[in-house]
Amino acid sequence: MTELKDLTPRFRHVRLLLAREKGHPSGDRDEGYDLLVPLDEAGRLDAAEWKTHQQHCRVRHFRPGEDDRIGRLRRKPGGQWYFDYVEGDDGDDEVGFRFGEERFVTGEYVSVGRGEGSRTYQVARVEKP
Repeated sequence: MTELKDLTPRFRHVRLLLAREKGHPSGDRDEGYDLLVPLDEAGRLDAAEWKTHQQHCRVRHFRPGEDDRIGRLRRKPGGQWYFDYVEGDDGDDEVGFRFGEERFVTGEYVSVGRGEGSRTYQVARVEKP
């Protein structure tokens, strides 16, 4: 279990909420992700910090009517970021679209894909854990 003493000053709690889309014209504040990740000064994922503290980089996906999915933030060779929920099971991965370039600052939008589809989420909150 990750404790605050294990985290460096770069770690942030990031809340992503489903942005507006067909079927959700106002988005959905009850569906999204909670991330525990290191960010640089510009709000981008800090790959060097992740590399040395990846065991602490967590993700929680929440959606009404479903159990929360708990996993880790991972990075593939070449730099693609993804969420891994079950160790060794590629079928459960969700890919962060251009997460290496995205800024995780309040009000920005990011996309997460699974299979052939992707959904857009708005950064609702970024704070120290």
